[in-house]
Amino acid sequence: MAAGPGGRSTRTDVFEVELFRLQAELVKVQEWVKAEKQRVVVVFEGRDAAGKGGTIKRITEYLSPRNVRIAALPTPTERERSQWYFQRYIEYLPAAGEITLFDRSWYNRAGVERVMGYCTPQEHRRFLHQCPIFERLLVEDGILLRKYWFSVSDSEQQRRFKSRLSDPMRQWKLSPMDLESITRWEAYSRAKDEMMVHTDIPEAPWYVVESDSKKRARLNMIAHLLSTIPYVDVPPPTLTLPKRPAPTGYERPPREQTTYVPDHSATLG
Repeated sequence: MAAGPGGRSTRTDVFEVELFRLQAELVKVQEWVKAEKQRVVVVFEGRDAAGKGGTIKRITEYLSPRNVRIAALPTPTERERSQWYFQRYIEYLPAAGEITLFDRSWYNRAGVERVMGYCTPQEHRRFLHQCPIFERLLVEDGILLRKYWFSVSDSEQQRRFKSRLSDPMRQWKLSPMDLESITRWEAYSRAKDEMMVHTDIPEAPWYVVESDSKKRARLNMIAHLLSTIPYVDVPPPTLTLPKRPAPTGYERPPREQTTYVPDHSATLG
């Protein structure tokens, strides 16, 4: 593969250019959602280390956190466990002009809870029955719901786990439950297949993203998401910088009266 400036491959440069183009389109989507008071929900599911988090990071890189929110819910509390299962997810649904990205979602019940025994068989069956109803209600109310399953091979997942184990900056991404998933690969596969049978509905279909290549997965997923949203380019408001008013005699207090952050950068070579 040909190398570009600085030794980087030409293909990498092409991917980065296309990613930036897609991110510019996402900004247009954000402005359209605000102008038209739309509500968008994007669900990210898949195996551990399948690339969901990295894709979400690229999607939100140039978007406003006031309008685009990431919902990554922690383990439910005792009170939340006593609620209707979908209840704690409802408060994270978007209002008009907002986008919510679910980094894992209510589908925890169909995956990790099912495989690890955190829910009963009856609770699992109830979820598979209620989930399509719940999602149809969201779509009927006008929410644009998109669901993506990031599919990674067992060999690539293993490679990514090993990489994280040896990287102190990314070890936090691994949990005992992540490692446990290695020994339950087939159980997770069966649970995913059963989930798809019940929840791949016309109103809210599943879209599978092949994610053994993270860069390709990000481009493919973002391009597909853009293709499913009927956005148009909303002209930005015309902004002009006002002239600064003439000074009126204000004097800044002496620097000695304020505590400044030490100049760490000055110690660098």
